[in-house]
Amino acid sequence: MKILGFLIILSIILVIPVADAQLSLGQKAVQKSVEVVINSDGDVHVKHVVDSSNYPKDLELIYGTVSNILVTNEQGEEILSSTSRDNSMVLIQPSKGNSIIEYNLANVLSQKDNLWTWNFSYIQTTSFIMPEEVDVLFVNGSPAFLGEKKGIACHGCQMVLEYSINEPNNIRQVNWEDEEFLVEIRTWSEIENFDFNWLNKKISFEINGNNQFVTTVVPLELLLKPYTILLDEERILYHEFNNNGTHVWLSMRPETSGEITITGTTVIPETSGEITITGTTVIPEPPVSTPPGLSTNAVIGIIAGVSVGAATLGYLVFRKRR
Repeated sequence: MKILGFLIILSIILVIPVADAQLSLGQKAVQKSVEVVINSDGDVHVKHVVDSSNYPKDLELIYGTVSNILVTNEQGEEILSSTSRDNSMVLIQPSKGNSIIEYNLANVLSQKDNLWTWNFSYIQTTSFIMPEEVDVLFVNGSPAFLGEKKGIACHGCQMVLEYSINEPNNIRQVNWEDEEFLVEIRTWSEIENFDFNWLNKKISFEINGNNQFVTTVVPLELLLKPYTILLDEERILYHEFNNNGTHVWLSMRPETSGEITITGTTVIPETSGEITITGTTVIPEPPVSTPPGLSTNAVIGIIAGVSVGAATLGYLVFRKRR
């Protein structure tokens, strides 16, 4: 009877086309890494590295429209696998080495008013390689400064990822005697009527645009923290980040157009001299787009967890190995 029962179960498994089966026939895959590469056009390529196993393994893919699935060993040779009907899962056969699963992912990023957004959710730690033009991104509304680094890694992450490419940089120069202080305002909103009020210790400017990120880079010698930021005389939420000892970055997202006022505690030394202001707007030129899935970046740096609302989200920040 035991042999008969085994044969019946085996026959059921054999008659179900594995590629169409929605049943889980393997163990949950143990993932060594997950890498998401985003290029300048919003194309996404994903790469999973799965640990070796003596048993079949189920790998749940990142949600989206999956295409061009490729399963190989570490030598780049295709290995036996099958996929679910909706391409949401891959069944990997037993292997002595790591298995590498790659695919393209569509319909996850959306662009509105020059801002790219991804409502991302995946329990596995995931590295994001960002377009090379991106040096600041936002996770659940909080900024993360990349600088020359290439991306972040999110631990067990459910987040709203937002970023912009070729964001205009409005540069205003405050001149006092032989001193020059550059104030940068990065935003897609129009900037008008910039002013530095020495007596009241404040920077002010008008923005024309709704719900756009506005990032202001303030020289600490010109205006020292702590700061109070107002939109039309009402306090608004802002994030202070990337304080390098000479400048501090202040990020805000005004819901409406209006006048932004940044008030500090200390200004340049008392003076009776004349203060003048000059300015320009720099719009970066878009680089040549690089196809996704060609990254060979290595993680070499780590930053601590970043507080996001009531939760703490951890990041790894990485760059290309030189």
